[in-house]
Amino acid sequence: MRRSSDVSYIALGANLGDARAALDAAFVALASLPGTTLHAASSLYRTAPIDSSGPDYLNAVVRLDTRLAPVALLAELQRIELAHGRERPYRNAPRTLDLDLLLYGRRHIATKALNVPHPRLQQRAFVLLPLAEIAPCLSIPGLGAVADLLPQVAGQRIDKLAPC
Repeated sequence: MRRSSDVSYIALGANLGDARAALDAAFVALASLPGTTLHAASSLYRTAPIDSSGPDYLNAVVRLDTRLAPVALLAELQRIELAHGRERPYRNAPRTLDLDLLLYGRRHIATKALNVPHPRLQQRAFVLLPLAEIAPCLSIPGLGAVADLLPQVAGQRIDKLAPC
């Protein structure tokens, strides 16, 4: 019996090396995951690091329909990060590529390896604005509508980049 697909949202970010190339490659890698279709990708946004240092980040959010189970999807995200030189020397370290599983259907997941919805997504403009761009009517389990969360991050600098 085939597993039905679930809608998931992934945040992408990078601030080391060629961040734009890393995000472009990540879009392709995500669309190529087994049993997965990339249905939407936000614009790219430039943001200042939060609780971190280093150059500005480029960020985006994608919507996937996937047959991968949550832990298998997380493993694939980490595999893609590693392929792009991701290191984890300390919490919130600058990175060549960061892929965060934000939402997986309407599920709440709380394990040592995975927390969904992502525990700080409502505090991050670099997540909420791109998410609102591709899913303006989305309601986040336990948090409410994306549009209602946006005022909480209004003071964070975020610049939508023009397509090239």
